[in-house]
Amino acid sequence: MKKSCVALALAWSIGAVEAATVVKPLAYEIDGEPFEGLLVYDDAVTTARPGLVMVPNWLGVTERSAEKAARAAGEKYVVFMADMYGEAVRPSNPDEAKAAASAVRGDRPLMRKRAQAAADAFKAQTEVPIDTGRMAAIGFCFGGGSVLELARSGADLDAFISFHGNLDTPDPDDAKQIQAPVLVLHGADDPAVPPEQVEGFIAEMKATDVDWQLVSYGNAVHSFTDPYANVPGRNEYNPEVARRAFAAMNDLLDEVFATR
Repeated sequence: MKKSCVALALAWSIGAVEAATVVKPLAYEIDGEPFEGLLVYDDAVTTARPGLVMVPNWLGVTERSAEKAARAAGEKYVVFMADMYGEAVRPSNPDEAKAAASAVRGDRPLMRKRAQAAADAFKAQTEVPIDTGRMAAIGFCFGGGSVLELARSGADLDAFISFHGNLDTPDPDDAKQIQAPVLVLHGADDPAVPPEQVEGFIAEMKATDVDWQLVSYGNAVHSFTDPYANVPGRNEYNPEVARRAFAAMNDLLDEVFATR
């Protein structure tokens, strides 16, 4: 099932010459096991930019996730898409994605370890200049939940932003370890993140002194930032809500990075 990230990077670069969007594979290891994520950035900017570690949805490292990363990066950031499954695991359908994601979600220490390893690999890379003093994490769906677990681990980043991500955690007390602002961008009608999960997250945050926000968008369900999501009432793209959510991301990042 492994798909070549090199081929993906070449296809994306060729198809987006005018936009100057570059996608490059970045290999790294976790406990001797090979992983491969993607660096995504606009090569028209040559100065060091802040870095965003991005955890994609449950399908993992894909061309569609690279498109999402490019939207997040714009001209302002360099994005590194984390590989949460390992180089040999590239889901090709929802069943394979569910199996891969469930294995990671079922082991939160492993989830945190892999997200942190991606952040470390990103900071250490020399392919593109980044401002390592200004780094944040963003995630979508499965990736949003992964980013929140990274925050709960006490990771040293400047912000943690979840787009339509899972909000549950085995040990809510871990939220007391969060070191930076948290922004949750949530679809009010998301069936994958039911009201009791939202209420649990709010209670979790209120028990801490974390700087947190939860924005609940009306008429939005799961995957509202994904142009390919087309299951009405469950997984569905909402362009207006997507625009507002990315704007909220940029507003927070402008704020936190200005103080660094």
